[in-house]
Amino acid sequence: MLSIGRTLRTGASLLLLDEPTEGLAPVVVQRIGEVIRQLKARGFTILLVEQNFRFAATVADRHYVMEDGRVVDMVVAADVAQSAAKLQAYLGV
Repeated sequence: MLSIGRTLRTGASLLLLDEPTEGLAPVVVQRIGEVIRQLKARGFTILLVEQNFRFAATVADRHYVMEDGRVVDMVVAADVAQSAAKLQAYLGV
């Protein structure tokens, strides 16, 4: 949260968040999700790199799947439920 706040003070309109939920308590993860949704509503562009798909699915507009440093698939948020089997195969969940 401190890193996000410090970045916002610079006037940035693009945020790159790398694993913002790693190692955090569920209540903190939930709060970070709320903040990300608020920032999106205010017009910020957010690039979220996240292995926690359950979290990412609640905040992302598009999901890119990467393997060996390459994008191998893209699923829009509206199609996540329909693509569940494919995503499970990619993510091993």
